[in-house]
Amino acid sequence: MNFASDNWAGASPRIIEALARGADGIAPAYGQDDLTRELKARLADLFGREVGLLFAATGSAANSLALSALSPPYGAIYAYEEAHIVGDEAGAPEFFTQGARLVPIAGAGGKLTPAGLTATLARGSGSGSAIPRPAVLSITQATESGTVYRRDEISALTDIARARGLKVHMDGARFANAFAFLEKADGNSAADITWKAGVDALAFGLTKNGALMAEAVLLFEPEKAVEIEWLRKRSGHVVSKAWPIAAQFLAMLEKDHWLDLARHANAMASALSQGLVAAGHRLGYETQANEVFAILPKTVIARLRQAGARLYEWPVHGLPADRRPAADADLVRLVTSFATKEEEVERFLALAG
Repeated sequence: MNFASDNWAGASPRIIEALARGADGIAPAYGQDDLTRELKARLADLFGREVGLLFAATGSAANSLALSALSPPYGAIYAYEEAHIVGDEAGAPEFFTQGARLVPIAGAGGKLTPAGLTATLARGSGSGSAIPRPAVLSITQATESGTVYRRDEISALTDIARARGLKVHMDGARFANAFAFLEKADGNSAADITWKAGVDALAFGLTKNGALMAEAVLLFEPEKAVEIEWLRKRSGHVVSKAWPIAAQFLAMLEKDHWLDLARHANAMASALSQGLVAAGHRLGYETQANEVFAILPKTVIARLRQAGARLYEWPVHGLPADRRPAADADLVRLVTSFATKEEEVERFLALAG
């Protein structure tokens, strides 16, 4: 019963097959191979426009490179206070940008709010060069709390950012799960929830969704990709053999395999969430993607662990006061993946009931 992280899951068989096919041959290095060229065309079809494409080995590198292309060293990058770039990157965005400041903003339900962003920007208004220049708004999709920004929520935030001259970055480590939710709930396209909603750069990750090591920076102004090439080279993140990453992306995009995997992970999270509520447990956040945040008695958590369940207790800082656990309970994070089996969910629920 692995609900610790979607990073723990292996890889889709289609990924392994694609890598095996690609390994049997010779291909030019540094993104000049046929698979990378094919991927650029496929991404243009998916997003409805040409995109600048750069591969990275990790999500941290993809996010930090994107931010370094959007913010000067004297810039300010605004993000939700519990966003991954704020609390889990060991200062990588500041390092890659050569000093830009991350400005955390409180929100609700794991998300930024227009009021919170407006108030934070207003506090620095009129200070001139005494403070970092407002440069970038960063949105995590899906969020660290398992919630998803709807298209109108993204647009409301990006409209504020645009009015202040900010660029917009989207951390899409779980973009597949967010897109699967929004496609089902609202009928959105990939374009609708990215560049059409005001996003300039997307860190598009597939590693959590069944790939082995497949991360990319997508720039919706392709000319920006020229500048970021130097930033990527200087940081040591140029991948000489680009085809293995391109092969994984192509295998995922073929017949919407990436969405099928994300839909399964989301469905497992929904079943887990509904089962816990039916058993009388409370949720910390609404379950929309593939993360469930549940408030469980400590005795139940101990019983689950003893039976082999993998999960993490989670900080309660982002929860409203009336949703926080009592002294004898904890907030736990449960993450489902493409590999989660129905039997795992059923066994977990039987033990948690």
